[in-house]
Amino acid sequence: MRYLNLILILFLIACAIAVERTKDLVSAIVIFASYSLVMAILWLILRAPDIAMTEAAIGAGVTTVLFIGVISRTRRMEK
Repeated sequence: MRYLNLILILFLIACAIAVERTKDLVSAIVIFASYSLVMAILWLILRAPDIAMTEAAIGAGVTTVLFIGVISRTRRMEK
């Protein structure tokens, strides 16, 4: 169980760095959604199912839909 926690935490750190360095906004949103899902798994491992469900629903679900909705309403201005 200790190794699983370590792997998940390392994945969270990698996702955070990848979101910060990604130039494409849609890719950043997908990485952020995976971050939220892994965080929900960690909350389940820590025996906090109520927080895990909230993280999965709001962090991965609603936030992702809102971000994609906002990006779809903007225009790209490329040179």
